[in-house]
Amino acid sequence: MIRLTVYDTQLNTNEWAVLLAVCLGSIVVYFLPRRFSWKLSTLFFMCGVTFGFLFDHVLSVIPISFYDVNDSSEFEFIDFLSYLMYGPVSYIFFYLYDFLHIRAKFSPIYILCWAPLSTCMEWVAKRCGIYHYSHGYSINVSFVIYLMVQSVWVWLFYLLRKAEANT
Repeated sequence: MIRLTVYDTQLNTNEWAVLLAVCLGSIVVYFLPRRFSWKLSTLFFMCGVTFGFLFDHVLSVIPISFYDVNDSSEFEFIDFLSYLMYGPVSYIFFYLYDFLHIRAKFSPIYILCWAPLSTCMEWVAKRCGIYHYSHGYSINVSFVIYLMVQSVWVWLFYLLRKAEANT
């Protein structure tokens, strides 16, 4: 039997945090000097949205839901908006990777800087009530996931840049 858990029924910190993160992140991305084509910029932004959506739905669904997002274990509109929070983060990840001219051999150092930063952002989101962990899930698991995801992002960076150069 599926059990619905409700954490909150008010418009409060978690919703405001999501809206603020989406707005501020989008403003930062908008005002950054252009480094990529529109197509590549969109892909880099959507990497965050897609990976966020993918991992949230792998880790937060039945049979074992390791965490809930926002006010309840049911999908709500604010949950959709929370996936947009990941877009600016991934875009800035790619932007800085390119801007700093990180060589492939130094990618692990870049990732080892970003994974704790991403974990800290998740910790703030948890404190705001965006995430509710269960079944032994902890932020340490998220750290490992960030290491994997950001490693894939670096690989995608080279793959997409090469594909764009060949068109």
